[in-house]
Amino acid sequence: MYAIIETGGFQFRVEPGMKLNVPTIVSGEGDSINLDKVLLIGDGDDVEVGTPLLAGASVEAEVIEHGRGKKIIVYKRKRRKGYERTQGHRQDYTRIEIKSISKG
Repeated sequence: MYAIIETGGFQFRVEPGMKLNVPTIVSGEGDSINLDKVLLIGDGDDVEVGTPLLAGASVEAEVIEHGRGKKIIVYKRKRRKGYERTQGHRQDYTRIEIKSISKG
């Protein structure tokens, strides 16, 4: 069984037991969270698609840790003008583990 969920403006294909990094979710480490923005649930040939969300469907997950991603360097330059700017950025994330998917 798998589901497509939306969190933090991104869509993820998840299965029970899967661990993934999602944009920061305000919750403590070890807490159980309920992701209710489920767009699709599939189980073999049986696929249910929401318009845009499936009513009553949810995905239960557990927060493993909070962290920061790799550093991204943003470099800007204009030729012959002496203009150069360098900026770094690290995106915060929350690592979660998918526990179960329910159709509701």
